[in-house]
Amino acid sequence: MILERIVVGPLEANCYFIGCSQGGEVAIVDPGADHLQIFNLINSQQYKPLYIINTHCHIDHTGANAEIKRRYKIPILIHQDDAPYLSETQDSSLQAILSANPSPPADRLLTEDDFINIGSLTLEVIHTPGHSPGGICLKFPEGVLTGDTLFYRGIGRTDLPGGSYPQLIESVKNKLFALDKSLPIYPGHGPTSTIGEEMEENPFF
Repeated sequence: MILERIVVGPLEANCYFIGCSQGGEVAIVDPGADHLQIFNLINSQQYKPLYIINTHCHIDHTGANAEIKRRYKIPILIHQDDAPYLSETQDSSLQAILSANPSPPADRLLTEDDFINIGSLTLEVIHTPGHSPGGICLKFPEGVLTGDTLFYRGIGRTDLPGGSYPQLIESVKNKLFALDKSLPIYPGHGPTSTIGEEMEENPFF
């Protein structure tokens, strides 16, 4: 399989390329900024983009949606509860810092237990509200992309519109901590970890 990370924008969001090594088909997960860097990687690796997937609606994870969709004519996927906020004008100062354009509307609305097929690889959608109403994680056999739900020794902030601390804690405990402890996590910011490490070492639990 393909799983490659680049760090984009001044907020250092993790943008992932995940897909099937046979054929080079990938989804671009959370392209928050730096669309030229994303284009260069696609060209150098000869990837074939199939989807843009946003783990949530915040602009540091969606800021390059417009340019990528325009260039590759691929659909944008996001959970149905975050879709209404995707194209809204967000913090204008943050938008300027990121040199980001508002995202086009979503083309496919995701829900709990949806599946996204990328060649022979299948991603399972896990709805994990708390950081935002429609935050999701994406589980695959070798790991889980956790967006801004769960970080290395941390969790996503909950003081933004639609955020809920109790809901985020519940999402992590009931859904992510129910997964295999050995499963690696690939978060929206910062380094990787495992489910088991975060159960034992994360100060929020």
